[in-house]
Amino acid sequence: MLAAVAVTPSWYLALGAILFCIGAFGLLVRRNPLVMFMCVELMLNAVNLTFVAFGTMLGDIGGQVVVFFVLVVAAAEVVVGLGLIVAILRRRPGATADDLSALKG
Repeated sequence: MLAAVAVTPSWYLALGAILFCIGAFGLLVRRNPLVMFMCVELMLNAVNLTFVAFGTMLGDIGGQVVVFFVLVVAAAEVVVGLGLIVAILRRRPGATADDLSALKG
């Protein structure tokens, strides 16, 4: 007979830490700007999961409020950042993060 496992907020904190580490590792290892951008988004979502878990543990709605503002900032970042990255990759299909440093004015 299988025992039921209670999913506590500490499970969500562990999942958030794992997701953040995957995103940080991908950001440090990969050179493709689009993949790096997606790793940053993964890290933001891991932090959001952590905020919600802490809000649940403390019985406070502040975690959800912070997540709302982080999602608004992330949406604005996606609009601007993804537009720039796609425009650069259309002009130079094989561009890496090292090539993007040459765009300084």
